Amino acid sequence: MSVLRARRSILVAALLGLSMTAASCGFGGSGDAGAGPTTDQGPVADGGSSKAPVQPSAVVTTNVARGATDVPVDHRVRVKADHGTLASVAVSSHSGSIPGTMAPDKTSWTAGALLEPGTSYTVVSSVTDENGTSQTRTTHFRTAALTLDQQTYPSFAPLNGQTVGIGMPVTVKSDVPVTNRASIEKNLHVASKPAQKGSWHWVSNNEVHWRPVHYWKAGTTVTVNADINGVPAGNGIYGQLDRSATFHIGDAHIYKVNIQTDQLRVFDNGHLTRTIPVTTGMPGFTTRSGTKVIIEKDRFHTMNSETIGIDPNSANGYNIKDVEYAMRLTYSGEFLHAAPWSVASQGHENVSHGCTGMSTANAGWLYDHSQIGDVVEYTGSDVHMTLDNGYGDWNEPYASYAQGSALH
Repeated sequence: MSVLRARRSILVAALLGLSMTAASCGFGGSGDAGAGPTTDQGPVADGGSSKAPVQPSAVVTTNVARGATDVPVDHRVRVKADHGTLASVAVSSHSGSIPGTMAPDKTSWTAGALLEPGTSYTVVSSVTDENGTSQTRTTHFRTAALTLDQQTYPSFAPLNGQTVGIGMPVTVKSDVPVTNRASIEKNLHVASKPAQKGSWHWVSNNEVHWRPVHYWKAGTTVTVNADINGVPAGNGIYGQLDRSATFHIGDAHIYKVNIQTDQLRVFDNGHLTRTIPVTTGMPGFTTRSGTKVIIEKDRFHTMNSETIGIDPNSANGYNIKDVEYAMRLTYSGEFLHAAPWSVASQGHENVSHGCTGMSTANAGWLYDHSQIGDVVEYTGSDVHMTLDNGYGDWNEPYASYAQGSALH
């Protein structure tokens, strides 16, 4: 071998060794193919300038398809951000905006209310991606229309601002039947000051009551919320409207009527203040024993036996106009009222058709003294009051009453 060829062989071997050393100690290798050779300290190995890693753009998703129509009113709008954070979310329509809650990490937002029927909505979401770039995304959709027969409206008693007695239950009535009672009841709330435990009880598909374990405490303030707008009520029916009311509990009036002795005793805040002679139902028209609550007051009331199935022209019939100081206790027709025609019997004989009659003077005093929701407790007969005949909520033990809740 010539000297020149030997030198070339040595040079090639040296270069080959240098190349192998670089491959084993550098930033390449099969696991990093295509990766930029950068570190936190700046440019290396390629002789070029350092570049920050490219971050993916933020992706905003809404759980309603863009341009969707016939969206159910019980759909709760949610917005989510990937590879970024939400700065704000606004869901609005011609009737106003829907409030919502942002997650602590600002990657999601959830609407705090359901939707209105037949309404166009716009969702505007502002998001900032991981590169610090802000952008806005907009989505439009429309909800399904509903007829009034597909919506149920909640009516309250007592009315907002009203002062009532300690026996008054909260009542929520629906104009369209509720068959998914649990769904609606989850969105009915009663709060009181001072706080008192209680339960809902469904009287029918159109009516639900709430009562505390014991009579309300005098001076209580009660707030009722029916947050049922858009809530499914069963059979394709939805809640029509959110409503609320606040009412107050007045003095504790409890009237105790003994059917055997024909006496009505008035207790105010636990103290006996008056005893009134009365007459109650004669044989065949026995007044019910049990706890009743004054449902309504009527200064003058026409009493016609036809309303309880008796021909006014029969031997037991009657049609008396403008009966004074009438206070209804049952849907079946029991009242407290003035009965000047029976004064001679009051205090010692039962001669009425089931009502509790007293002199005009005593009836006037009791009428002025009373409020809707006052308690009238009857004893002394073998016919008993039922829960659904007026505000009969106190005629079941609380444990039994609570079984009437759809959530029990």
